[in-house]
Amino acid sequence: MLTGVSVSLNRLFSRGPAARRHIIPTGLDLSSPTNGQLHGRFPGVEGNWLGVVNYSISYADSHLKPLQVFDQLVPFWALRLRQ
Repeated sequence: MLTGVSVSLNRLFSRGPAARRHIIPTGLDLSSPTNGQLHGRFPGVEGNWLGVVNYSISYADSHLKPLQVFDQLVPFWALRLRQ
């Protein structure tokens, strides 16, 4: 069963506190949430839940076609049900 979710890319791919910032104009834009399809769920051994999600990531250059990723394990804390 497919469930519409929003993937918080900035939480999922957060930068370390000491990471230097270097802008790459053609890089992936991880600053905003993106829509995805949740199609599986797995519990972690410590009680955390992981979703299996298909979603896309846009590039900073809007002329480039978004990167489509499939069957990605995403922790539930980076997901939100889409209305």
